[in-house]
Amino acid sequence: MIEQPWALALRRRLRGTPAAAGRLYRHRWTRKIAMATVIFLVSVGGAVIGTMLFAHAALNVGPFRAETSISPSVLGGTEVDIPPLGSLHLDSHDGPIHLKVNLASLDQSRTEALIDDPAAISSAGENAVDDVRLGVMRLGVRTLGIAVLSAMILAALIFREIRRVAAAGLVALAVTAGSLGLAAGTLRPDSIAEPRYEGLLVNAPAVVGDARRIADNYGRYADQLQQIVSNVSRLYTTVSSLPVYEPAGNTTRILHVSDLHLNPASWGLIRTVVQTFDIDAVVDTGDMVDWGSAAETNYVSSIPSVGVPYIYVRGNHDSTAIQAAVARQRNATVLDNSITTVDGLTIAGIGDPEFTPDKSETPAAADPDDPTTSPLAASGARLADTIQKSDKPVDVALVHDPAMAQPLSGVVPLVLAGHLHHREVSLLPAPTPAPDASASASPAPQPSAGDAPAPETRLMIEGSTGGAGLRGLEKEKPTPLSLSVLYFDENHLLKAYDDIQLGGTGESNVEMQRNVIGAKPEPSDNPSPSGP
Repeated sequence: MIEQPWALALRRRLRGTPAAAGRLYRHRWTRKIAMATVIFLVSVGGAVIGTMLFAHAALNVGPFRAETSISPSVLGGTEVDIPPLGSLHLDSHDGPIHLKVNLASLDQSRTEALIDDPAAISSAGENAVDDVRLGVMRLGVRTLGIAVLSAMILAALIFREIRRVAAAGLVALAVTAGSLGLAAGTLRPDSIAEPRYEGLLVNAPAVVGDARRIADNYGRYADQLQQIVSNVSRLYTTVSSLPVYEPAGNTTRILHVSDLHLNPASWGLIRTVVQTFDIDAVVDTGDMVDWGSAAETNYVSSIPSVGVPYIYVRGNHDSTAIQAAVARQRNATVLDNSITTVDGLTIAGIGDPEFTPDKSETPAAADPDDPTTSPLAASGARLADTIQKSDKPVDVALVHDPAMAQPLSGVVPLVLAGHLHHREVSLLPAPTPAPDASASASPAPQPSAGDAPAPETRLMIEGSTGGAGLRGLEKEKPTPLSLSVLYFDENHLLKAYDDIQLGGTGESNVEMQRNVIGAKPEPSDNPSPSGP
């Protein structure tokens, strides 16, 4: 059989392929690139191992013997452990390193000095900034040296050649110095104004500090660090009880709860927060029960045990019988298109117009924002009309379903709602002016320089303080119990709020997030009006 010329050429080309691949593999640039890659991986691996094992140092902060450490991390940030009180998490910087400060031990001599001389607590706070700054700088230098040394040791064990060991050291020096430089370049000192607390709920106000004071001193890193050090110093040096900073005399604290859904554990949680945070009043944005039946009216009898005024609006799971039972409690006020005042704060509210304990049988409105087709929007419009006719300005409006909030935009600075069983905070879109029939005949007047813009309205939707009741167990993970502490100044403006969250049924973790108004851009996304 005679082989075709094209087949013969293909056979010769295939026979030459391994030889060509071998020549490419033996090319000096290929070998150099491969070796450089290996050296890079070895140096980075050695730097990471050395940092994780040895990048820690001790420093003195106030009465504490603190342990600081640096570890590789994608998100960066700082964690301050204060056993047994909990920990503070700060979004302090970006970059591939995470700083951890463990205030685990006390220096006996310095602690005794603080006990004998309470004024020394202030001086400890004043020196805390310099102590931490110097300690972190020393830790950074130590980490740099450890990373380079670890990379060189690992390279020496692998390559056994001085030039490659030196190259690994240079790579580790560049990578580590770049990581430390990135963290320093993205440092956010004001992150200490909004720490995230994890630990025992009763210790949260003492560890984080008073929201009024933190809001007023926002952006002053040294003052905030002194505040935290002083707070923790007082906690550790007081034997009888854990002290909590007293709020400023002109601060009003409101506890926002919603969607208890017959969970008996909610009342104990509410009482704990009221006592720990020195709450002036509780506002409840509805869905206290599940079905609105007469048998459920006994659940509201725990309202007097809260010990402070209790302001309530009806939810879609609450019947008029439940509303009447709440109104009979001696410290309760039911708002249904009405206004009340508590501790100088003017609050308006209206109940949910729908009673739909079984949402599967409720048809959705054609346009949830149109008062002519949506009873929710119509109720919001009724409340807006009541507020506008009031002889004094209203500070807070209460509704249950967020779909009722839009008509209140520009009418009241703050709207509180529930219903969705998860937290959302947003600014309501500005109200659209009604079209004028005469606008087509004459041009619209231009706004003058003196015209004030429409006030912004913040919508705050609470999660479920009852963990969604039995519904919370239907999901793969239990719904957490959520509630928020709102801080108002002497002008009745919201200054800050603490979001508190407890793990759902069967879980015990507690988190508290401090949020300062104006400390960061407000979210602009609008909440979905759908929910339970």
